[in-house]
Amino acid sequence: MSTITLNTTLKASPWHRTPTASVGLNDWLFDQDSLTKRLTQLCRDSFTVQLLAEGWHSLSEDECLTLNLAQGSCGWVREVLLCDGQRPWVFARSVASQAELQASDFDISQLGTRSLGELLFSHQAFSRGALHICQMPCPQLPVLAQQHAINTPQLWARRSCFQNKALRVLVAEVFLPQLWHDTGHSDFTSL
Repeated sequence: MSTITLNTTLKASPWHRTPTASVGLNDWLFDQDSLTKRLTQLCRDSFTVQLLAEGWHSLSEDECLTLNLAQGSCGWVREVLLCDGQRPWVFARSVASQAELQASDFDISQLGTRSLGELLFSHQAFSRGALHICQMPCPQLPVLAQQHAINTPQLWARRSCFQNKALRVLVAEVFLPQLWHDTGHSDFTSL
């Protein structure tokens, strides 16, 4: 499996809950339903998950703060591309505390190319927290994801925390230009 390559030295625009000026974009950013389900319904080919990297790693300062963990805490990190066939639409990064995962009966390490979102939404014990959005600088993404966002300096992203008792899973989803192109929303790239 490849190494986790997220560049955590760059700062994303602050995560916030303020809607954009675009009703259509807000429909994507603040949709409480499963993104996996929505993407699957829109796919021309078959919905696929391309696993980029996963494993135990130190979480970023921002992830530790959001999950109320000590700085430098170790966690399970999973990075994937959600695709229509071979066309990447979304980069997703999911993280969870090592201590919380080991104390739970939730084995995130066995997902492989299955969608975490599908599992979280089918597991009724998980509840979703508030959605936060930001414009993510493209250089903050792993190189493989950056290659699908050439000439796009900022990408719309959202994240939320799923919780089951003491276990919290922070899921960030970054919308790639191909999604907007394929769904007739190319203007979302420049908002």
